[in-house]
Amino acid sequence: MSNLLVPTREDEAADMIRACAEAKRTLSIAGGNTRSGFGNAVQADAVLRSAGLSGIVAYDPAEMVMTVRSGTPLTDVEDALAEHGQMLAFEPADHRGMMGTQGEPTIGGVFATNTSGPRRFVAGAARDSLLGLRFINGRGEVLRAGGRVMKNVTGLDLVKLLAGSFGTLAFLSEVTFRVLPRPQDQQTIVLSGLEDAEAARAMAIAMGLPVEVSGAAHLPESVRSRFVNGMLPEGAATVLRLEGLPASVTVRADKLEQAMRQLGPVSRLDAEESTLLWQEIRDVRPYCDGTQKPLWRVSVAPSSGFQMVAALRLEAGIDAFYDWQGGLVWMRMEAEPEAELVRHVMHQIGGGHANLLRASEEMRSWCDSFEPLPSAVALLSRRVKEKFDPQGIFNPGKMARD
Repeated sequence: MSNLLVPTREDEAADMIRACAEAKRTLSIAGGNTRSGFGNAVQADAVLRSAGLSGIVAYDPAEMVMTVRSGTPLTDVEDALAEHGQMLAFEPADHRGMMGTQGEPTIGGVFATNTSGPRRFVAGAARDSLLGLRFINGRGEVLRAGGRVMKNVTGLDLVKLLAGSFGTLAFLSEVTFRVLPRPQDQQTIVLSGLEDAEAARAMAIAMGLPVEVSGAAHLPESVRSRFVNGMLPEGAATVLRLEGLPASVTVRADKLEQAMRQLGPVSRLDAEESTLLWQEIRDVRPYCDGTQKPLWRVSVAPSSGFQMVAALRLEAGIDAFYDWQGGLVWMRMEAEPEAELVRHVMHQIGGGHANLLRASEEMRSWCDSFEPLPSAVALLSRRVKEKFDPQGIFNPGKMARD
């Protein structure tokens, strides 16, 4: 059997998986292979890619629901939606620059990793848009969960379970998801010169105003110049996005700008500049640096992120910026991953999830890439894994360990 398996039909993929299960050959599950560095470094016997399962199966813009084969390039999905003024609400990121990979991101890979961008904290994660899917389990059986409407409660839990499972439970062959109208306009209010703690307070104030902020991030001075070709004003930048109809955006932006002027200097980005900025925040532009310096993605309470970064700066060389109103912290370490220190500080300030997304293969061989699970949760996770993949052939190295 070849080390690279690229089926073009669902039944062909099922046959390949069944053969590997019988031979107890492990499989690395991938779409476009753009996130190949995620997880602990464990070599599989073969790579099974969904790239051959491509194409839009069904799309009715009036229903705002699309069904697509899992290996369909993400750009094909976004282009089809854009023709009808629609979009994926959760703003999926392109991790190629951050991970130093090539290939094309696929829609199946987006849902398998639950990849969600800056709008996630108000619009939900990728899994919240997922309605149904077809998948192949570790026995080579083709199964279906969910459907084309949110009322299909029976399948929702299973759908949400598979979203974000990183290919450890099943091979996705088809996904059905809801989409939303694309905003006609956007502007970004930029508040300059705030320290991290001040920025957290400013973002909290902005979120409390009736202006419908759809993006809230803080870019400290160490990363500010790496965004939008240095177009942001001098000093740290706290950025707040507003989207919608042009007249509504302008009125809300005026109201938000007036409120923020009490906290520091304020400027504004137009639609074109704003679009570019939030794409770069989404794709973690400051750390698309061509290195393998350890990069953490840490999810915490919005009021706790700056506390964690402040504590870590006292003991380790780090660079960081904040998304999701401060609840998502991107941290690049200068040398070692410092996993024990990162997770110790995170739990001291209230807990969260710290996942190591990038590091050298040698570092990933001994450092837990995914947040270790409590014993009871780990036991449940293993039982679920045994049901879906009894031979344990899918994606070795991408299961969180207790």
